[in-house]
Amino acid sequence: MSEHAIEFLRGWIGEKVHCQSQARIDEQAETLAKECAAKAAEVGIPLEDIQEEVGDIQELIASRLEEAAEADEHQQAASKAAG
Repeated sequence: MSEHAIEFLRGWIGEKVHCQSQARIDEQAETLAKECAAKAAEVGIPLEDIQEEVGDIQELIASRLEEAAEADEHQQAASKAAG
């Protein structure tokens, strides 16, 4: 996978993937994966280049959403314990 494709994916995920409720992660991952593929195509990066490195981008995005949701839950729990 080209460095350009890697940089694009990292930047895109950092910009678009934010904490979601656990119940909406699959739905949000599907939507974001479609947006990512469209944006990659706009800037000349074939989806195949990205998938060659990371596999299914929807699964990758879902994983990042889950991580963000868990981090948010831990932060909220820590705030409650401190307060």
